[in-house]
Amino acid sequence: MAIATYPGIVIDCPDPEQLARFYAGILDWKLEVSQGWADLKSDYGQCISFQQVEGFTAPDWPGQGTPQQMHLDLMVEDLDVAEAAILELGARKHEHQPGETFRVYLDPAGHPFCLCNC
Repeated sequence: MAIATYPGIVIDCPDPEQLARFYAGILDWKLEVSQGWADLKSDYGQCISFQQVEGFTAPDWPGQGTPQQMHLDLMVEDLDVAEAAILELGARKHEHQPGETFRVYLDPAGHPFCLCNC
């Protein structure tokens, strides 16, 4: 028997509302904002939270000076269509692209994340 129903993810960042709005634009999940914190909630229970951290330092991927520690893989049907949409929302395509079935981007706070077509 499972103790929990699903994991929640909390991402450190300098501006929780800004970063949550970025991912809300990608996932179309409900946004809830409070002081120093923002939650994105799906209709089926998953939650990604964003926590304000003073002096936040963005990951230095693929270097390990400031490791990424975690990243999101977002499954999409068409990489080109999804790329155009996330770039419009404020993502930046990373210059290092190590694969062909996925693409690496940086969110507005500098966290790496991938669009995957697996």
